[in-house]
Amino acid sequence: MSGADRLSIRAAALALDDAAGRDKPDTKRDVFADLGSPVSPLRLRPGAAATPSSSSSSAGSAKSPALCNAGAGLGRGGWGSHSGELVAEGNPPRPPGHRRSGSGPLIFSGGSSSAGSGGGGGCGGGSTASSPLTNALPTGNICPSGRVASAAPAPHRRARPDVLGSGTGHYGHGSIMRGGGGGGGGMAPPRSSIDASPYHGSYSRSPASCPAPQGSSGSLQEVTRAGNEWYKKGHYGEALRHYDQAVALCPDSAACRSNRAAALIGLGRLAEALRECEEAIRRDPASGRAHSRLAALCLRFGMVERARKHFMLAGQVNQSDPAEFQRLQEVERHLGRCMDARKTGDWKSALREADAAIANGADSSQLLLALRSEALLRLNKLEEADSTITSLSKLDIASLSSMSTKLSGMVADSYVHVVEAQVNMAFGRFDIAVTMAEKARVIDPGNTEVGRITNNIRLVAQARGQGNELFKAGKFAEASIAYGEGLKYEPSNPVLYCNRAACWSKLGRWMKAVEDCNEALKVQPGYTKALLRRAASYAKLERWADCVRDYEVLRKELPSDTEVAEALFHAQVALKTARGEEVANMKFGGEVETVTSIEQLRDAIHSPGVSVVYFMAAMNQQCQQITPFVDSLCSECPSVNFLKVNVDENPMVARAENVRIVPSFKIYKDGARVKEMICPSLHILRYSVKHYAVSSS
Repeated sequence: MSGADRLSIRAAALALDDAAGRDKPDTKRDVFADLGSPVSPLRLRPGAAATPSSSSSSAGSAKSPALCNAGAGLGRGGWGSHSGELVAEGNPPRPPGHRRSGSGPLIFSGGSSSAGSGGGGGCGGGSTASSPLTNALPTGNICPSGRVASAAPAPHRRARPDVLGSGTGHYGHGSIMRGGGGGGGGMAPPRSSIDASPYHGSYSRSPASCPAPQGSSGSLQEVTRAGNEWYKKGHYGEALRHYDQAVALCPDSAACRSNRAAALIGLGRLAEALRECEEAIRRDPASGRAHSRLAALCLRFGMVERARKHFMLAGQVNQSDPAEFQRLQEVERHLGRCMDARKTGDWKSALREADAAIANGADSSQLLLALRSEALLRLNKLEEADSTITSLSKLDIASLSSMSTKLSGMVADSYVHVVEAQVNMAFGRFDIAVTMAEKARVIDPGNTEVGRITNNIRLVAQARGQGNELFKAGKFAEASIAYGEGLKYEPSNPVLYCNRAACWSKLGRWMKAVEDCNEALKVQPGYTKALLRRAASYAKLERWADCVRDYEVLRKELPSDTEVAEALFHAQVALKTARGEEVANMKFGGEVETVTSIEQLRDAIHSPGVSVVYFMAAMNQQCQQITPFVDSLCSECPSVNFLKVNVDENPMVARAENVRIVPSFKIYKDGARVKEMICPSLHILRYSVKHYAVSSS
């Protein structure tokens, strides 16, 4: 059978499908519809003009790349002459029956019937042999006889796979690559949200330049397929390991790099994923998948302009996700409103709009996190502001492109550092605050607001350092003046107020100490040091109700602090004394007292204050579970007397108190029973004890 007949009975159609998910690697979708023809249409790169293979721009001088490439697979023995390797472009021997007729169409002579159709000629070149017009080969697989050839492969040998090339040149109907595929009969692997074939969409390099290791011709496809399986199972680390191998085997493949980006996104390594998408686009500017994935990443980083650009480019190749584009519009809208609210000082609206933008996808945006943190800072929600700044600092985006957006004239990158400086200043981290402010000034040296804020932060840090030195030297009056100087530049700094309150305490000016603690607690309501100093000042002023209230808050915040527990107890005793109540037998702390007689129980429950009597049995399972909690509650409430009655060892006491079920609890206050509980939950027990404690009277 002639070479022309062999060509006419083989056809292949490569299905390239890019319609898949945004952040998921690509699954199998299409397969070769026909393995009969070695010539298949090749999708050209955007903007490239289609070049017909049946004509030449110069008469008898230009070689046809399609013909040369086909000849590479047909010379010297037909289809079986090569071992499956890919053949680079060049001037291989002309296959039997091929001729070039000047500027006319490509001619297939059908073998020996055409003059000069020997098997050793070149591709085109100087041949001037002509052929009847009826032998002109149309675009379909039509034999010289006019009949459509069958798609049956040559019976004497197994058909080898044919893979379309990268499309870097005009190859007529397609670039024919012999043996370019991996396992699976040479068919290009189908696609899903990750690229099952590492060659799809890569125009920058031919599969011939991505050789697999020796002895393992299909390893690239196998590695990609294994990575896809791990990705589908949610094992992104394993998927990334396989995609790394695929990139090492074919570093110029945009699909391999896009798959790697998908695994990095799954692992939360967004900055690396963004750089990988950028690299994929550099290798193949027409990769719709890489553009779509990069757009989604830019949206997460709050880079709305870049996100819009890549969404548009992805849309040109039908890869844009309308839902993602709508989220981009929502982020833009909320970001604009947030900036407007900041200008007017409407911090509640600014916080609400920043949260909405983050919820719509910009969860890793430095700018939005900084806006949110500043709004929280102005609303005196310092803990949340600090938490937001901490999450901002953990973002791995130092190597990403800077933000060109401006807020009140400040470059966005500079604004981020300004907010970081102000939050750190509020928490007394003055050295870090100065460093962040200096970074802001380097980024935006000409901005007057940045210069003013940086100068103020430096002066506040200097005043605080000077005040600390004076306080250590025992010069409390001078130290209070130094802290006051710092407050001129930062009027709402809780650390400076609390430090000055300490100076007033040392000077015995308790009301001044209370006033400064109040100012500090307005800015930071949970400021422990300010609460401690105010409680101590209240004690000196004998404002026992206020003192007890502060110590109760501190007791919840510091449950294991024995000094706070003891201070609370003494404040409670002082409050009871001030009210004229009996306090003779009140004691601080101690363990749960074991009761062995009715007389001992009567004496205990008639003592001043609150007594909790716990009736239990050593072998009872519920008692075994609740006993450790009672011991802990005894430490938490040092002003309450806790007593324990073992009903098995002291049945007379249990009968006198009419106790039939354990665990049971009875609470007495000043000798009168106020509550009885049978098998209570831990929550109910804790609440009841605290409710009837001395401080509640």
